[in-house]
Amino acid sequence: MASCSSFLTEDLQCSVCLDVFTDPVTTPCGHNFCKTCLKTSWENKEYYQCPLCKEVFHRKPNLKINTSFRDIADQFKNIRCDVVSGEVTCNVCKHRKAIKSCLDCCGTFCDIHLEPHYTIPVLKKHKLIDPVENLEDYICQKHERPIELFCRDDQIYVCLICARDHLTHNTVPIEQKSGEGKNQLRRTQEKLQKMIQKRTKKIQEIKHSLDLRKKNTEKEKSDSVELFTAMIRSIERCQTELLDVMEQKQKAAENQAEEIIKELEQEITELKRRDTELEQLSHTEDHLHLLQIDPSLCSPLNPRNLTQISFNIYQSTMILWKALAQLQETLNDKLSETVLSGMQQYAVDVTLDPDTAHPNLILSNHGKQVRHENIKLNLPDNPERFDDCLSVLGKEGFSSGRFYYEVHVTGKTKWNLGVARESINRKGEITMSPENGYWVLCLREEGDYWAVGNPSVFVSLRVKPQKVGVFVDYEEGLVSFYDVESKCHIYLFTGQSFSNKLYPYFCPCNNDEGTNFSPLIISPIKHIK
Repeated sequence: MASCSSFLTEDLQCSVCLDVFTDPVTTPCGHNFCKTCLKTSWENKEYYQCPLCKEVFHRKPNLKINTSFRDIADQFKNIRCDVVSGEVTCNVCKHRKAIKSCLDCCGTFCDIHLEPHYTIPVLKKHKLIDPVENLEDYICQKHERPIELFCRDDQIYVCLICARDHLTHNTVPIEQKSGEGKNQLRRTQEKLQKMIQKRTKKIQEIKHSLDLRKKNTEKEKSDSVELFTAMIRSIERCQTELLDVMEQKQKAAENQAEEIIKELEQEITELKRRDTELEQLSHTEDHLHLLQIDPSLCSPLNPRNLTQISFNIYQSTMILWKALAQLQETLNDKLSETVLSGMQQYAVDVTLDPDTAHPNLILSNHGKQVRHENIKLNLPDNPERFDDCLSVLGKEGFSSGRFYYEVHVTGKTKWNLGVARESINRKGEITMSPENGYWVLCLREEGDYWAVGNPSVFVSLRVKPQKVGVFVDYEEGLVSFYDVESKCHIYLFTGQSFSNKLYPYFCPCNNDEGTNFSPLIISPIKHIK
């Protein structure tokens, strides 16, 4: 049956293009070719020759299309086109879907051509499998017998004849090996399904986390609006109170000044009257009348009155300025307290990262304290670690929003605090500045405070801070420092542009033989968000 199919295909196949004939023509020697193929083979040649038998024709044959042969070829082409792409077709008829492959016949058959395998006793014994195109892979190339066994020792598939060379080996039927493979596939599939479920669950968790984050962000925005609205109201209220008191004091001062001016004007009138009288008397020749006038007319005014007036004006002015100063101080206190309270709403839990710490720094077990020791620890020199500057970063970085943390600096004579960019240089000598990724406030041995930069800015403080708060607004480009206990603002970096993650930065500085031995201590803050 297979040979019949092969004959049919070869009989309709052009020996030049090896495809089914298109417009077949016949040469005088009796061979058939596609008209175009034959013309192409004769181009630019001095004689005409059959491409198949090589017979030479002295005159160019008059070629005509064999219409009957063409119709048969076209019908065969249509049959081939009816075959569904991707399906295994019958080796006999070439256009019907195969349902089984026979390992003994080495063929693949449709339901019609498979019928003999169900009716002929000899064919009933043949081994049938699901239809495959690469049937030769299922046949032993050495013995042309079906592959039926798998040798575990050599990890190869063998036929029954090959199995004689594997008698001492562990061989199993391919059905058993296939079953083991299916079990392995099922286990792999189960693992894949678990991985899919795990990742699906992770996606759900991420989406849920995003929803929560969105809600928290909306709440933070609402809280921020309320906070800064409250701050504005507090400032406006304090400003109104200050203006009211200033107006009252000013009005009182004006009233007192008016009374004093009135008294002075009355005295001026009196003085002018007496001056006129004295001017008249100075020209009189009535000596008796001159001696009989009121003695008080010639007596001077009591100077105590002018002194008292000046004192009253001075006293009123001092009372006004003192009230204004007290109100201004109250306003500053209320404003500083409101601002600091607002910053503390963005407090984060900071923990020191040991992988970044200089080998001479000692970190506490809970990662909340750091101090300098003269003993150098044996630590790996990983890229994140500072190797020259006595510094350490916080574990968590921030690339958006606001964050705040506080540090105890009590007992220290030197320290550096602030934030640093993730991409900072951590090896060798370091020049700290915002341009190099450091936004840092420092204390030096002389008791001077500096905002480190290029150039650094001296910061004048009335009180030495014992606890320093650091606040960052990533989007606004702000880094601010506060004296937590006095609720006073220390320094503010403004107009910064952040592109990397920012990490809390700590430098306890050299212990200076014990004078600066105290650690930097990260302080817990209530209501950490």
